[in-house]
Amino acid sequence: MQELVNVINGYIWSSALIYLCLGAGLFFTVVTRFVQLRQFSEMWRLLMSGKSSEQGISSFQALAVSLSGRVGAGNIAGVAAAIGFGGPGAVFWMWVVAFFGAATAYIESANAQIYKEEHDGKYHGGPAYYIEKAMGQKWYAWTFAIATILATGVLLPTVQSNTIGTAIEQVFSNTGSIETVIGVISYAKIYTATAIVLLLGFIIFGGIKRIAHFTQVVVPFMALAYILISLIIITLNISQLPNAFMLIISDAFTPMAGFGAAIGWGVKRGVYSNEAGQGTGPHAAAAAEVEHPAQQGLVQAFSVYIDTLFVCSATAFMIIITGTYNVHGIGDAFIIQNVASDVVASGPQFTQLAVESVFVGVGKPFVALALFFFAFTTILAYYFIAENNIYYIKRTLNIPGAVFMLKAVILVATFYGTVKAASIAWGLGDIGVGLMAWLNIIGIIIIFFLSKPAIKALKDYEAQQKAGVTKYTFDPKKLGIEGATFWEQRLVNETNKQKDIE
Repeated sequence: MQELVNVINGYIWSSALIYLCLGAGLFFTVVTRFVQLRQFSEMWRLLMSGKSSEQGISSFQALAVSLSGRVGAGNIAGVAAAIGFGGPGAVFWMWVVAFFGAATAYIESANAQIYKEEHDGKYHGGPAYYIEKAMGQKWYAWTFAIATILATGVLLPTVQSNTIGTAIEQVFSNTGSIETVIGVISYAKIYTATAIVLLLGFIIFGGIKRIAHFTQVVVPFMALAYILISLIIITLNISQLPNAFMLIISDAFTPMAGFGAAIGWGVKRGVYSNEAGQGTGPHAAAAAEVEHPAQQGLVQAFSVYIDTLFVCSATAFMIIITGTYNVHGIGDAFIIQNVASDVVASGPQFTQLAVESVFVGVGKPFVALALFFFAFTTILAYYFIAENNIYYIKRTLNIPGAVFMLKAVILVATFYGTVKAASIAWGLGDIGVGLMAWLNIIGIIIIFFLSKPAIKALKDYEAQQKAGVTKYTFDPKKLGIEGATFWEQRLVNETNKQKDIE
């Protein structure tokens, strides 16, 4: 099974996908005229404003839901893996992916807002919706929807839950184990898996509102606590900070693990972590209640900064400054070995050792707790994304009990991922991320050349900004955007309401 997963990943994560992710980010950065820099202050303003409605959630809640997907195992275990297999220089390429990826995040999230729909009193949208409406290719939209249900409903939850299980097993390593049909499993992992599944079931059966309310409290709190701990560790080792930074920069171009390894691991873990271009963020973006589609595009662009430039960087500097990492070479050889050879690079152990080096006796439980909340909220986001694509399919093919089946499958996948080995879980997760990234990035590039909806929305928003309007409006037909039926109807309703007032 592991060999099969590795072969599939070899095809999906070839150099072509790496160049596609970087190239798309660079392209959208140029065509938006560096929107991620020009509109930085507006991103912050929008983040603090906005209200929810009966149909949708607020901009901040949408950010929290999408951040719960972005800030997860990739920020702790993923960064460790990037350093462990690509060298410290891989961190530089994660930064590059984040900077250019912010423009990609704007494009895909603005598209999701433009082409969203309202079903059963709630907003639904995402790549499947904008691929069908803007590209006119329903088969391609269905392909994305099915791939996303498979990825976020089955493959990706195993990575998040596995990281939680591995971290907690490090804390309670002497709990014993039991022989099962799927191998020897520690009691620590069994108890952890049971707790995760029970809590997950309680929340996902409550719908998007319950998910949004949970994530808007948990994600900011844990992110701030995690960054605070990392800042303390960095401050106590401040003399090593310049050396760590220079190591990241120099190793990015003359890396110990090979130039290609640094780029490959940096881009792979960067895309996995910040999800820009992957097609997950647009689902939360579509659920937001905003005056103009460009607003949520800007908010989602900012979330990439939070994920990679803050949380991932915090992990990277902790690991590199404290020297709690190995760099794997070919086979079983190490290019750098600072810690024991049995410390797994694809898990959270590097990060746990980094915190433990300063906070003795606290490192392992603190990272386990952070991972629990980060990874658990990511699983919630995955469920929300998979459910969105179930609703997309139900527009054409009504499968009785489809949503209930999804809930049952994600609970089983989460339990299985918690108790299995880390290598196969990450391999399955990479397949899911890669499939979605290929389909979504190609889709948004084609849509750009067909009609440029996100660019038109951005220009319209900036024109209204310049005019100093107090309430933004969006008229898709006036901008030459076809298929934005939700916004067309909203404009009609607002016009009629104004006439009634007059």
